[in-house]
Amino acid sequence: MTRRKLTKDEIELWHKVTRQTERLHPEIPQSVHPSTLPKPKPRKTPKARIDAFELGQNAPTNGRGHSLKPAIGDSLRAAPVQMDSKAFARMKRGKLKPEGKLDLHGMRVDTAHPALIRFILSAQASGKRLVLVVTGKGKDRDEPGPIPTPRGVLRNQVPQWLHLPPLAQAVLQVSPAHISHGGDGAYYVYLRRVR
Repeated sequence: MTRRKLTKDEIELWHKVTRQTERLHPEIPQSVHPSTLPKPKPRKTPKARIDAFELGQNAPTNGRGHSLKPAIGDSLRAAPVQMDSKAFARMKRGKLKPEGKLDLHGMRVDTAHPALIRFILSAQASGKRLVLVVTGKGKDRDEPGPIPTPRGVLRNQVPQWLHLPPLAQAVLQVSPAHISHGGDGAYYVYLRRVR
């Protein structure tokens, strides 16, 4: 955008204003006011030499792929042992016999959750320590889509429910069951003692 030139009337008005004004600080000499600085001369920068490169040559190579959520059984196996280690080893080998069993086959989520709460709390109240919750392995989905869906809704929900209130205070350890007690379709639930 270019500046327009001042008209004669505007120039006369400006001179009239400057003649009639008084200086703000008359004690400071007029020569102290800064003068305009000369325009800086642009420096010439040397041309940079660009070396050949490949896309991603400086990216870290850590060999790790995408970190997907582990299977529910794997995350339960990796959980720290909260109970007696000898009893845990016997339970994993299928040598401990569960004192109670809840079969959730064919149930929907809205009926399975209250049934699980009722079963776990009543088992703890009656002094049982090890119970078995059978969820089943679940059906494969008919239409595999772009978003992976876990197989078996109850199989994935039951361990989460066991770690949430009101069951979290009653449950000491959750572990996938031995093949003789249902394998991947069942869970051992080791309960805390009632105090």
